[in-house]
Amino acid sequence: YHTFLALNQGAVMSFFSFGQSAQIDIVLNDAETRKKAEHKTEDGKKDQYFLFYDGDTVSGKVNVTLKNPGKRLEHQGIKIQFIGKIELYYDRGNNYEFVSLVKDLAQPGELTQSRTFDFEFTNVEKPYEAYTGQNVKLRYFLRVTVSRRLNDISKEMDIVVHTLSMFPELNSSIKMEVGIEDCLHIEFEYNKSKYHLKDVIVGKIYFLLVRIKIRHMEINIIKRETTGTGTNVYHENDTIAKYEIMDGAPVRGESIPIRLFLAGYEITPTMRDINKKYSVRYYLNLVLIDEEERRYFKQQEITLWRRGDVVRKSMSLQAAIASQRFECSSSDEKALAHAQDKEQ
Repeated sequence: YHTFLALNQGAVMSFFSFGQSAQIDIVLNDAETRKKAEHKTEDGKKDQYFLFYDGDTVSGKVNVTLKNPGKRLEHQGIKIQFIGKIELYYDRGNNYEFVSLVKDLAQPGELTQSRTFDFEFTNVEKPYEAYTGQNVKLRYFLRVTVSRRLNDISKEMDIVVHTLSMFPELNSSIKMEVGIEDCLHIEFEYNKSKYHLKDVIVGKIYFLLVRIKIRHMEINIIKRETTGTGTNVYHENDTIAKYEIMDGAPVRGESIPIRLFLAGYEITPTMRDINKKYSVRYYLNLVLIDEEERRYFKQQEITLWRRGDVVRKSMSLQAAIASQRFECSSSDEKALAHAQDKEQ
């Protein structure tokens, strides 16, 4: 019995060790010209990924290289998927796919030599910005799978998606007051309420009444990530920036200017109720500290948005694609063709 078992174990080992396997590589068609963007991974490191926008086509080649030339690779089909997925770290068992496209590259059969397959996902909908946070991750990736009876061979390749916004039509200034009756009265004003990621926050603080000894004053940018729904809601506050306005005591009638450059900080666009799973909001927090270490603060939400480096030529094409999602008639194809003609 022991000899039989040992022989069988040896047969299984040889089956796995010496059976045919393959290496998969995914190469984008425009890899040499497509821009890359830095993006934070789950472990906090930063890496460079190919950058895409909503409506961009994702196309390329899949190289399946046999590791043991001369041996056959039997498979139950080869496919490539384009996936957009939200992963909540505290709910690892449940992943939420909001985009899921698939293309078959090969029907069930066998490979006798290395092969290259072309793929194209045309005008792919990518509605949300890629994001890695404290409790949640939204990622887009390509996945190639060679299906086999016992163990599939697969390869994933992440990309980054940025969402671009137009200039907001309404962008009113922020005016607020901070007061403690008969002790302190401060007004502060910011030039607007919506800022792009490379913008400058310009403002002023007016001291109308000062009867307590203020030792220090600063403005913080606070990022608040909210995940979950109902009773399972998690809030994570992160101080992104601290900007010292004043070190020392102000006097009545004094006004202090503020200029805070956003470009140097790690910020994202404001995200509200993304796929009903999470939100990311930003706040300006004015903090005053008196000589007895008491803290007074006033918080105001601001909206952050991403502006394109240049006006992208494909914006009108993207608009036509967006309209196609809601209207499924033959006239849409004419509208899309018209948009393309106008660009050319």
